[in-house]
Amino acid sequence: MSLLVVGSVAFDAVETPFGKCEQMLGGSASHFSISASYYTHVRIVGVVGGDFSEAEQAVFDKHGVDTSDLERIPNGKTFRWQGRYDYDLNVAHTLDTQLNVFAEFKPKLSEDSRKARLVFLGNIQPDLQREVREQIPNAELVALDTMNLWIETARDSLLRTIKGVDVVIINDAEARQLTGIPNLIKAARKILSWGPRALIVKRGEYGAALFTAQSYFAIPAYPLESVFDPTGAGDTFAGGFMGYLSSQEKLDEAAMRRAMIFGSVMASFNVEEFGTERVRRLTHEEINDRFHTFKKMTHFDEIPFGKPMAK
Repeated sequence: MSLLVVGSVAFDAVETPFGKCEQMLGGSASHFSISASYYTHVRIVGVVGGDFSEAEQAVFDKHGVDTSDLERIPNGKTFRWQGRYDYDLNVAHTLDTQLNVFAEFKPKLSEDSRKARLVFLGNIQPDLQREVREQIPNAELVALDTMNLWIETARDSLLRTIKGVDVVIINDAEARQLTGIPNLIKAARKILSWGPRALIVKRGEYGAALFTAQSYFAIPAYPLESVFDPTGAGDTFAGGFMGYLSSQEKLDEAAMRRAMIFGSVMASFNVEEFGTERVRRLTHEEINDRFHTFKKMTHFDEIPFGKPMAK
């Protein structure tokens, strides 16, 4: 069981209608790795500055996340993002972005990282994602995340990168933007025609959908009475999804469907508190309890439809 994530490690400042946090551990690689660590061994490739303290490192250490390839630049500052959410928690309003050391990030993979069985290419520049993919030719499954910025500014590079991965994980707005097709089903078919085995479309409070060339599988979001902070929910979902797959011998569609549930379970915990706070305190019992509740929530008995009623 080995899983590699390449992405950002950051400090986030977030304000929602329910509270405010001036600084918290964030970034795609942070949310992903902590989530995935409940299922498998995870390694991070990223970069931080001298302001990345022992307290943040301790979070990774506690979860057994290997940070050997987390580059440290003592005289630099860690990537910082500040945002605000109004009552529509599906929309993040960026107030400030300071790339700092992340602006010059060039992923450096050790020999151990190049041997990873599964790889998640977090939301970074598509050229960098492709360079990482090319360094791990024997990976059994590679998944990619992206965002509207790269669709707008580096679409051709992104399309070349997508051709070399197995799974694409994006949200519904990005799927439509990437293809120029408003219908999500048709947009999914277009993306799959570029080469991936599967496409996962995240739909926020409406759940997520898995598309393959032969099938379609959709799940609702886990019902929550309190949604506090959605920052990092997508990467937490990806961490649960990829982490579970890493624990499985067979990476078929059945495993992907189960992984979708675990991804949704992890994301549901993520939004209950700021940043990684809730996910980092989880127990396996809590995860399994919510998984079984999710299963009951989506289960129904198959009863054959009878003859039409006589008029």
